[in-house]
Amino acid sequence: MIAAIIESFSGFGMIEGLLGSISKERVLIYILARGEGYPREIASFFDVPVTPIKNQMKQLEDSGILICRLVGRTRVYSLDPRCVYKAELEALINRVLEFYPENLRVALLENRRRPRKTDKPLKNQNF
Repeated sequence: MIAAIIESFSGFGMIEGLLGSISKERVLIYILARGEGYPREIASFFDVPVTPIKNQMKQLEDSGILICRLVGRTRVYSLDPRCVYKAELEALINRVLEFYPENLRVALLENRRRPRKTDKPLKNQNF
């Protein structure tokens, strides 16, 4: 469902000229909408390859815009609270989000992650 919405939306790249990459725009929009994210999750949401997303996240981390922490073996990224232009970046991304279709904005803001129940078996165990 999300893939169809994203495919029909031609507004991606609104600030590509400013940021230098549509992947960077997607990363920032996702992280600012949800608070945090990891490369595969973001790539899956936008239905794009994970490598460009991962590269942009690394570049944003090196620039002091994102920070990451390890959760198990997964690097989870979030906006660096010490980023000197955090408020301006949030305002810019929130303004861009206003032009997104309502259903895409709702999907972005809907964070359905939750902890795994302790005794719940893993799917596709190949041991």
